[in-house]
Parts: sequence; structure tokens; C-alpha cells
Amino acid sequence: MTIATSAGNKPWCASCFYAYMKEDNLFVLTTEDDTKHGKEFAENPVVAGSVALETMIAGKIRGIQLQGTVYKPEGDELGKAKIHYLKRFPVAALMDIHLWVIKPAYIKMTDNKLGFGRKLTWTAEQ
Repeated sequence: MTIATSAGNKPWCASCFYAYMKEDNLFVLTTEDDTKHGKEFAENPVVAGSVALETMIAGKIRGIQLQGTVYKPEGDELGKAKIHYLKRFPVAALMDIHLWVIKPAYIKMTDNKLGFGRKLTWTAEQ
């Protein structure tokens, strides 16, 4: 997943491993507070991101672009986020992980398996 942040009107992108919590529609990632994007999460929690399947075959192109809010989960949500992340990346259990979640407000998906250039969109209820 590529995450885009912005602070002081200067954009930044970071590549992150993520897990998706389907039942809660949340993306879970880990980064320390002192990384550039970690600092910018704290300064401006509005982020954008993308996830893309790597392929050279146009008919198999699939991916999403999203906008949302990033925050540190707490309590039960933190426990669920940790379970999802460690299930996807068990080696992370050996590390001191600092979890964040992205709550998407808008997602656009391109899925060429549904037809070339086919786009689906989702917007959070306000």
C-alpha cells in the first residue's frame, strides 16, 4: 500500500505493509511515530492511498485509490487490528509494532476483470 500524507502543504508518500479488516472496513498498518509519515499522521490525519496488483497484463489490472482518516486504534479495536495484522504478517510478532488504522471515506476501484477501465466507487455514509 502506498500512503500519501501532507504537512505544511508538502506531500509525502510511503510504502507500507497492510492488512484489511473487512468487517470494519479498516486498513491496518504499522509505523513508528518518528517516521516522516508517522509524524505527518499526527499533524494531519487526512490521508490518501493506493493498493495495486502488480501485473503486465492489462486485463488483470486491479487496484484501489482511497481517501480517509488515519488514527491509532485503542481498546478492543486495537486488539482486533493486531490480530488481523499478525495473521497476515506473523513475523511482525517478533517486533515492537505501532499500529495505525485508516478509515476510508472514499474508495475507487479499477477492475479490468469486469471490463477494461471498469471503475467502482464507494463513499462512507455521512
